[in-house]
Amino acid sequence: MNTDEMISELDRNHFKMLRENVRNLIKSAAEHHDKNNLLVLDIAPQDHAGVREFFQKAQVKTFDINPMSNADIIGDICKLNVQIADSTFDFIVCTEVLEHTLDPFSAINELYRILKPGGILLASTPLNFRIHGPLPDCWRFTIHGLKHMLRNFSSVEITEYQSFDNRFLMPLQYGIHAVK
Repeated sequence: MNTDEMISELDRNHFKMLRENVRNLIKSAAEHHDKNNLLVLDIAPQDHAGVREFFQKAQVKTFDINPMSNADIIGDICKLNVQIADSTFDFIVCTEVLEHTLDPFSAINELYRILKPGGILLASTPLNFRIHGPLPDCWRFTIHGLKHMLRNFSSVEITEYQSFDNRFLMPLQYGIHAVK
């Protein structure tokens, strides 16, 4: 049996929901923020369409830990990336990545460091979703943990995306809009 046969229909449907939520999150943000002279960093877009479809006026740079990804910047968001100066980006998109990091607190600190004052971090992360690739898949965050990790931001809005079963206090995923 291959791994695709082992994934339940529920998980396949949840994955579709996750991707659609991310797409809508990015689309909505671009409708409000896309403009000339905006510098956007898209973290690990190799497994999905990325933000370029929606941020058409902005300059988009990509970032990935995988040297084979063809990203503009190769690095680890959990570490200091000396090739990126402090306060470089106006907008950072980091969707469905934090759960794959080994040190999400350091990742948030690095994203904060490279974001300009007044800049926006747009992120998403699952809560009620199965372990998935690319491995490792290390974490699931609650709204309380996310608020703590994002405490240095001046404004944080977290949206809960429910799954089919609409479980109390167990959303499928969170969408994050944080302003430095």
